Amino acid sequence: MYLELFKLHELPFRLSPDPQFLYLSKQHARAKAYMESTIWFTDGFVVITGEIGAGKTTLIETFLKELQTDVVVAQINQTQLSPTAFLQTVLVQFGFSPFAMKKPEVLATLNQYLMEQHQSGRKILLIVDEAQNLSSRVLEEIRMLSGVETTKDKALRIILAGQPELNDKLNSPELVQLAQRVRLRFHLSALSKTETAAYIEHRLEVAGSQGRHIFAEDTFPVIYRYTGGVPRLTNTLCDTCMMSAFAANRDHVTVADVEAAVKELQWSEFTSNTNRVPALPTASAEPSAEPAAARASGTSSPQTVGRILLAQKGETAIERELKPGRLVIGRTPDNDLQIDSKFISRHHCQIVTQPDSCVIEDLNSTNGIYVMSKRVRRHNLNDGDVVHVGQHEIMYIDERVPRHRPSDMTDTEVLDKDKVE
Repeated sequence: MYLELFKLHELPFRLSPDPQFLYLSKQHARAKAYMESTIWFTDGFVVITGEIGAGKTTLIETFLKELQTDVVVAQINQTQLSPTAFLQTVLVQFGFSPFAMKKPEVLATLNQYLMEQHQSGRKILLIVDEAQNLSSRVLEEIRMLSGVETTKDKALRIILAGQPELNDKLNSPELVQLAQRVRLRFHLSALSKTETAAYIEHRLEVAGSQGRHIFAEDTFPVIYRYTGGVPRLTNTLCDTCMMSAFAANRDHVTVADVEAAVKELQWSEFTSNTNRVPALPTASAEPSAEPAAARASGTSSPQTVGRILLAQKGETAIERELKPGRLVIGRTPDNDLQIDSKFISRHHCQIVTQPDSCVIEDLNSTNGIYVMSKRVRRHNLNDGDVVHVGQHEIMYIDERVPRHRPSDMTDTEVLDKDKVE
């Protein structure tokens, strides 16, 4: 192969999910943080979706590699199973041989095992990859497993990963109870043009490039044009490009090599293929489009539940609209709302918004969150509440509360007036 010519110690663009090659884009870092949250919370239930080749499996393998020894994991990759076969497969992952058991015995054994492990202080995690292939009956079994609990805690944490069709299933009327159990849901879209170039350089560095620019600068836009930033497609094209350069006995990749590779693969440009989805301009934990009627009338979306004002020393810095979903707040760029302060943890807290409520939760931060000078782990937000996060204040405005005010009155003035009254 071309390793000796390019002075690399291993192949940089293999398709196997190798954690050491993981490139943590902003989206991938955030998806990984959501996976980690299943360990933080006793009722952790996370759904990660993404297009084919977006990097879901590599994220899972990286996450598993970093787990502590007190976490017991059942990882399911074969998902075209009947409900009983699925439950048996879970038990096999936990070390049982359940194939002679009927379903009632399987359920009893599984429930007993979950409770025993929980009482022993262990965390039990079920990870299902390619979950879009699960039938509604199997997803209902997962919902039932998610309900196994003591008087205080859930006994099982769950991560479902799959293609976008998984969201369609979870949003179906027959699975509404399961969807309500999901704490976090995130869609992993493709890399941006800049991230694609950084992704290629990262993999080459891991493979031993030692800072050498093996791909010419002008190759990156061309590669992005044909891959749309999808990691798996990028790997395939880059590997073929290097083979083309190798055939010419050249230790760097040129645009001509990219064009030769595209011709060999018989690819069309990414955006012309309707089965491929390019990178989104922005990331969102719960992407939602404003209804056309609302846009036409100029009114705000009916999904809006409230807003938050982030302030420091009494001066408002950021205003953010809240719709059903999760808003994660922390110091690093992979959060929905970044607060660049040494008093803020990497992932500090989150606001969980539902149509009829809004809750702020501490994510095991160092400095915590405070309401009325009292440190809290979880707080139901009411109109006008102020939550102290490090040296910042988060003021909550409930949009469902009717307000009568002069047109030139600001939100802050309304809140001050409400507090006085």
